[in-house]
Amino acid sequence: MNIIFAGVGGQGVILAGKVLMEVARNAGYDVKESEVHGMAQRGGSVDCQVRYGEKVHSPLIRKGSADFILSFELIEILRKIDLLAPGGKALVNRLRINPAPVESGLMEYPDDIEPWIVANLPSVRLIDTEEALREAGSKKAVNIVMLGALSKELEFSPEDWIHAIEAMVKPKFVEMNIKAFNLGREL
Repeated sequence: MNIIFAGVGGQGVILAGKVLMEVARNAGYDVKESEVHGMAQRGGSVDCQVRYGEKVHSPLIRKGSADFILSFELIEILRKIDLLAPGGKALVNRLRINPAPVESGLMEYPDDIEPWIVANLPSVRLIDTEEALREAGSKKAVNIVMLGALSKELEFSPEDWIHAIEAMVKPKFVEMNIKAFNLGREL
C-alpha cells in the first residue's frame, strides 16, 4: 500500500505518517517511510510517503503508484497528483493556506483549484474539516481528522488507530486527538 501525506509546515504531516506506520507495523506489515520537510518552518510544503506490505524494498513512491494521497491543504494536491495511481484516491482538505508569495502580495492564490480538481480527478473526495476541527478544539488536529477519513478506506480497525494515536501523541493531547480521529471518520 502506497500512501502520501501532503501539506505545509505546522499541519502535522509527519506525525500523520508516523501514526499510519505504527498501525501498519502493529498489524505485522513491513513499513518504510520517506519525509520531505522543505521550508516547513516557514509554512512550506511537507510530504511524507508511507509504504507497507509483506515486504517493502524502498520508501519512495514512484509516479503513478500512490494508492492514496491525503492533502491537508488545497493547493498541495496539485504538487503530488502525478504520483496518484490510476484508480487511486485523493482525500483533499478544502483548507487554503497562503504560501509566502501570496502573503507578500507577489502572487494570488488560484481561485479555480476546487473546480479543476473536481473536473480532472475522478477519484477525489473534497473534505471540509473546519467544523470537525472546531469541535475537536484545535486547528492543529487537521492531521488526525484526515487520518480518521483515511481510516474508513483501510483494513485496520478504529481500535488499531486509537492505540497508535495513544502511542505516538503526547499524553496531554491524546484525548483531543482521539476525538479528532472519530470526527474525521464521520466526514
